[in-house]
Parts: sequence; structure tokens; C-alpha cells
Amino acid sequence: MKRKRASARQTPPAPSERARRIAEHLATVVRIPTIAPDSPRALTDEEEETFASHRAALRDLYPGVFAAAETEQVGRAGLLMRVPGATSERPIVLMAHQDVVPVPEEWEAEGWEHAPFDGVIAEGRVHGRGTLDDKGALIVLLEALEELLAEGWSPARDVWLLFGGDEEQHGASAVEAVALLEERGVEPWFVLDEGGAVASGAFPGLTTPMAAIGASEKGILTLELIVEGLGGHASMPPRQSAPGILARALTEVEDNPFPVSMHDISVEMFEGVAPHLKGPMRAVLSRAERLRGPLARVLPRLGAELAAMVRTTAAITMLEGSPAQNVLATRAKATLNCRIAVGSTVAETVAHLEEAIDDERVKVLIVESSEPSPVSPTGDDVRWTALVDAVGASYPDAVTVPYVMMAASDARHVARIAPAVYRFSPLAMDKKQREAIHGPNENVEIASLERGVDFYRALLTGPVLA
Repeated sequence: MKRKRASARQTPPAPSERARRIAEHLATVVRIPTIAPDSPRALTDEEEETFASHRAALRDLYPGVFAAAETEQVGRAGLLMRVPGATSERPIVLMAHQDVVPVPEEWEAEGWEHAPFDGVIAEGRVHGRGTLDDKGALIVLLEALEELLAEGWSPARDVWLLFGGDEEQHGASAVEAVALLEERGVEPWFVLDEGGAVASGAFPGLTTPMAAIGASEKGILTLELIVEGLGGHASMPPRQSAPGILARALTEVEDNPFPVSMHDISVEMFEGVAPHLKGPMRAVLSRAERLRGPLARVLPRLGAELAAMVRTTAAITMLEGSPAQNVLATRAKATLNCRIAVGSTVAETVAHLEEAIDDERVKVLIVESSEPSPVSPTGDDVRWTALVDAVGASYPDAVTVPYVMMAASDARHVARIAPAVYRFSPLAMDKKQREAIHGPNENVEIASLERGVDFYRALLTGPVLA
């Protein structure tokens, strides 16, 4: 079955020598399983050795960049680098992260066609964990800098590189790096991190690729709902058990979704896409400003992805109860992962959930929280124009629009010291590839890697940042 799926895929054209080199470089770092621990503890000797190997590989692959840059390690495994420019005024920060999410030991049962850390190059793609999130973006950024430096280019302004080592685990390395920048008086004028992509099949009726650039990102709130019980033997259950009370509370959470609203960024996205659509969809979205209310109410009916664009979401992710099948639970716990819409707050989110649950027996505890990120400028702002022009140079058939990023990135930590923070990986991703992020069969097209290098070259040498 696996061979049939692979042979059915259309054979891509042979990649150029440059594209093959980029693919080999990405495969090299994919083979180093840089998995950060899921707690703030120090790295073990084995973990430290893995991240040290990854840093060494980057130095070997990009000697020009490391020779030109002042480099220091931040946090457990992050890298903070400065490529000096002609001036330190209005510096730029380009970001990516080195760490990846773990893979189950029984990865074959999860459905991987290639071993996740083998860095297999096949069918015009590089396969493996991190190819899209986020080593692909890391590599194309470094490739672009290495090429430009070899050609004698030097930046007009300081270029800072921030490569987190634990983005998948709350980004402590990035937090420390931002504190260092702030301490040194560095005020980034432009920041670009991972986020959107050149997405195909991402919008109903849109046949051209959509370069979606995050101008903000949702806030994050992790909550625990806890109910205490008396426990005892399962042969004598009470009328209302701790898990039963918790289950009722969870039902209320799902039955009472957050109110909908259409943010300005979403309006701009819809109106940017509208000219590339046909029929009723084009007519409706071209009037998104005037149809905010109706659109916000209709979108949740069209799927979870569109629903998440117009409201705060609360996902039930973890459940705990009794430790044995014949023992009543003395404590039942559920974890909620909330993504807070831009324009809302942590306090409003907690208040909504407490009102929906309306049960004093259910304790609502905040585990982690961060407010939605400030909205970065779009429209006629020169920094947004620089991004649009760079997309045009590397993906001329794509339509570039802003959006609110629903996942979290290290960029949220930088936003407090920078007025313009964007989230975009210059890699092409279809629906299947987007679904493979944090899942099985993560892969990136070799041709897209080469275009990603072209994107960063155009960005760094364009009239705005040059």
C-alpha cells in the first residue's frame, strides 16, 4: 500500500544542483533529533550532546555565516547571533527554532512512510520530523545568508538571528534572548519568525497559492478543571462522582462556545483573497468590511479552521481520574487548551468558562497564560511591503494576505520590544503537508526549499531592508 501511494505521486522535475545542496543540508539536520524536554529542567548530558551536534552541523554547513556573526548560546539550547551591518539603527531579527516535537517509539504504527529522523530524500521531497516545523525555514534562511555573504554582500543594518532551542516547550530560550536584547538596548524594527506559509487548498474556491503572513497571533491559556471526590470502592458509587461532575462541566464548555467577531486582520485577508475568487464568494468577501457580523456567524459552520478564525477556542486535551478500574476517583482533572482571539483577554476567557460551567465544585486553575500578540502594521507600511515584494520574487503566482496565527511561536516573546513582528515560513504547503506538522509523514518539496532561499535573498537585498 505504501509503495502504491508513493508511485502514484507525480514525478517532479529533477532539482538543480543548488536545490540538491539545500535538500542535503536540511536532511543532515533532520537526522539530529533535537527534542527539547517538556519541563524547564536543564538538559541531560545526552540532550545537551544532541543539541551541541546540531549547532556543530550548522557551523559546518554555513561557515560564512558563523565567521561573520557574533554568536552566543542562550537558554538551554538557543542561539543568538548578530551579523553586523553598516548601522545598528533599526535592526532586524530573523527567527527560526532548532527543536522539534517528539515522535512515538512505535512510529511505524503512527503511519510514517519513512523513518522520522532518517532525513530521506525521495520523490522530490525531504522527509522527516522538522522539515516544515521548523528546520526547513532555518535552513533556507541560513542558505540565503551564506550565498549573499559569499557574493560580498554586507547588511545595511544589523541582522540578528534568533534560533530557539525549546520553542515547542514554551520558548524559554527565546524569552532569555529577548531579555538580553532589551538589556543591550536593541530595539528591533522588523522581526520575522515562523508562522504562515505559501498554502494551497487553504481557502474555499481559491485556486492560486495563498501566502498567509501572520500579523498577530492568538493568546494561549492552559487551564485545569479539578473536582474533588470522596473516593471509595466502585461497588458503592455515589449519586454524583467527581468524574461525572467534571464530565458535565466539559459538556457545558463545548455547548457554550465563545462569541464570534471579525477582526480587522481577517477582513483584510478576505478582501485580499476576494479578487482571486469567482461567483458569490467573490461578491461576498469583497464586502467583508460591511458583512462582518454575518460572515462571523457563518464561518464556524464551514469547518474548525474557519471557526477558529473568528472566536476564542477551548480544546479538551487531557483527562485524569481513578488510578484503578475498581476504585472511585478522589480527584478528577481535565486540561483545557485555549487560544484567545485577538481583541479578547485571558480574564475574559476565564470568565466565560466559569460562567458556562456554573458549578462551584469545579475549580478552574490557570497553568499558563499569555495575551494575544499586538497587531503588526500591514497595508502601506514599508515592512509589510518588503514581505509582499519578497513573496512576489519567490512565488510570483501567490496572493499575499495577512492573517491571525492560531498556533504559538517564539515571536510572541519578541513582540513586547518590537513594533512589527511577522510570522511566515517561505515554504509551499498543501493541506496534507499542513496536517503532517506535529504528525506523521512531515515533508517539504525540494523546489520549495530553493524558493525559500530566494525569498530571504529578496527580503535582505530589497530596497526596504537593504
